[in-house]
Amino acid sequence: MTATETAPGNRAHEAHRRILQMILDGTLKPGEILQEAALGDQLDMSRTPVREAIKRILSEGLAEVQGRFTRVRRLTPDDVDEIFFLRLVLEPACAREAINIDREALDDMEARIMALMRAGPGEDDVEWTTDNAFHRMICDAAGNRAIARQIADLHRRTCIFDHTQVPARFLKGCAEHLDIIDALRHRDGPRAEAAMRLHLTGARDAIFRRLDAIETERAKTE
Repeated sequence: MTATETAPGNRAHEAHRRILQMILDGTLKPGEILQEAALGDQLDMSRTPVREAIKRILSEGLAEVQGRFTRVRRLTPDDVDEIFFLRLVLEPACAREAINIDREALDDMEARIMALMRAGPGEDDVEWTTDNAFHRMICDAAGNRAIARQIADLHRRTCIFDHTQVPARFLKGCAEHLDIIDALRHRDGPRAEAAMRLHLTGARDAIFRRLDAIETERAKTE
């Protein structure tokens, strides 16, 4: 085993990926307690990476604290619908208002997205960090910090649906990002707004399809 493979950050990432899959496929059921020791035994890991993974899952809305315990909370289609209802109200409006965004920031983000498309999503969080930075850049440029914070929270709650869950969205989502950047570079607010709405609608619908597939597979095993 290499030093990279045993690095604490990589172990926490692996723990997060595996616990997430257990929640999505129903191995960990809603209401079940996320216990560091028990999960560590199942994953053959120490408590430290498991603890970090649980913290991340909690921030993503797939767990909730009840008294002294952290319990599984499954993301439902209704949850996704509510999240994207708000994002579709807020983010296209931000894209429309972000036409004075710094050109250098757009160039840097475009280069970052194109490099991601060439290299692929990989096994770490490069896809998530790039996607998060893209949406944050636009929200910040719109100039409303309260809305930017709200969008960041909503975005985090669906970040679990990355290339491992909805692989068909990876290149398509990147291309949609580039289209939004192009609209902003040309100071075309209405086009940026429409492109952002198309991007979010595509992401939402892909998540709905993935949740349907998970539910179908779960029903077969029950």
